[in-house]
Amino acid sequence: MNYHINNIPERTVKPRNSGITMVMDKGLSVRQAEDFIEVAGVHSDIIKLGWATSYVTPKLDEKLALYREAGLPVYFGGTLFEAFIIRNQFDDYCKILDKYKMQYVEVSDGSITIEHDIKCEYIRKLSENFTVISEVGSKDVQKIFAPYKWIKLMQAEIEAGSWKVIAEARESGNVGIYRDSGEVRQGLVDEILTQIPEETIIWEAPQKAQQVWFIKLIGANVSLGNIAPADVIPLETLRLGIRSDTFDHFL
Repeated sequence: MNYHINNIPERTVKPRNSGITMVMDKGLSVRQAEDFIEVAGVHSDIIKLGWATSYVTPKLDEKLALYREAGLPVYFGGTLFEAFIIRNQFDDYCKILDKYKMQYVEVSDGSITIEHDIKCEYIRKLSENFTVISEVGSKDVQKIFAPYKWIKLMQAEIEAGSWKVIAEARESGNVGIYRDSGEVRQGLVDEILTQIPEETIIWEAPQKAQQVWFIKLIGANVSLGNIAPADVIPLETLRLGIRSDTFDHFL
């Protein structure tokens, strides 16, 4: 930090197990990635190359090397995993992970329908060689899971080998744990937290109001995902209570 302010919440330090900021890279150029790292890399923990953007991103190797040099783990979005699975190309997907020297992998079923036992088997297989982050929830706004089902799915995926489970919201923040207005499904979140340890969950929260809500509920060290690169520093000020939305919360 550039100077001292009293009574600022204590943040976990890297490599973090909680208080994670997962950043959504939806197609940054190499130059943009360099600028992002210079400004916000210190406050970022892991980078997701959104959905299957890695398939069409120019200079992918160069960008991945930049992130690694900055100590920022990278992984491909879960939709890329689904795109390979639906085409019966799991072995090809594993080859892609090896080609790009991935250490993290996301397993999701937000765009396809697969038996949950099969999804968990993919988690088990991949966890032998990678750190697995699995995503629970559908990208379809019409699919609303009851709280007990969220809990059951999350528990099974953690037992299968997931390091963290992501609570789905999409990059828009209007499905899964949110209503289509972007409002948090508070009862759902409360129910999940009665059974699933909060440090195992990354809550997708692309909108500021959602970030504020989770910080006030869980604290400065809640793990949040799908954060836009330009929002990383603003989010850090929310975590530290030096932005109006959380200004009084930590005093």
